[in-house]
Amino acid sequence: MCGIVGLHLRNPDLYPRLGVLLTEMLCEMQDRGSDSAGVAVYGDPRWSPPGHATVSILDMSLGEDELAKAVGDVLGDRVEVVDSAPTFVVHAPVSVEALRAAVQEAVPEALVIGFGQDVAVLKGVGHPRDLATRFGLEHAQGWQGVGHTRMATESAVSPAGCHPYAVGPDQCMVHNGSFHNYATIRRNLVSRGMTFDSENDTEVGARFVAQCLEDGMDVETALKELCRTFDGFYTLLVSNRDSFAVVRDAIACKPAVIAETDDWVAMASEYRALVGLPGIESARIFEPEPEQVYAWTR
Repeated sequence: MCGIVGLHLRNPDLYPRLGVLLTEMLCEMQDRGSDSAGVAVYGDPRWSPPGHATVSILDMSLGEDELAKAVGDVLGDRVEVVDSAPTFVVHAPVSVEALRAAVQEAVPEALVIGFGQDVAVLKGVGHPRDLATRFGLEHAQGWQGVGHTRMATESAVSPAGCHPYAVGPDQCMVHNGSFHNYATIRRNLVSRGMTFDSENDTEVGARFVAQCLEDGMDVETALKELCRTFDGFYTLLVSNRDSFAVVRDAIACKPAVIAETDDWVAMASEYRALVGLPGIESARIFEPEPEQVYAWTR
């Protein structure tokens, strides 16, 4: 049992409130998973300033200033680091590929947990409310956020096992449920040269979707392909810088509710995570149908 939340803002007047709204949603789901938590935030000017690439990392032995210097020396450009313990968010006015390569060269022991032009990924082990405070999540701004509270079932409680899984540029996935045939799919992906950072079944799903997107599919087609390929019980939320999509398994075993207004689209594992959203009393509220992909584009 895990908790999923997601918020896609249509009204720019709400962008400054993204962090406050997402924090309330995430913490309402804390009793669905209190061993770890994570979020992906799109468009925050502190974590991912316009015109900058952003890389989020875990497992750091360096401090904020030391990390900025180490990556800057490799990159040959000015680098900024935001300490959102236990995550460090690195950004610089260069390409995503250049910054990611510089981070991996400067601190090869670090775990990259997200990268792109607009996304910052923050995650760690601990109680969701404590992590939200350490992240400074209430102060976040932007147009989209995804969150997850985890109750581990098939892999260890570790930073590498936390959601979201962000394995493609500006992409992430959160997952409630389990994939039964993920080991077979993982072996197939490894045979194609793919590497993995954890033993988590969700990472297999995230890398499968990322590969589909790299092969030219849109998000809806990629999720339909996932439904055809993966066996199990699941609710998934997949996002990138422009879209927000939800899908459930063939028997809709895991709970999910979607609410939609002219100002926003939101989903959560339970309705109580949505009650604090502005205008919820007039929202269109529904439960997503089995294996139907629901997607919204910015």
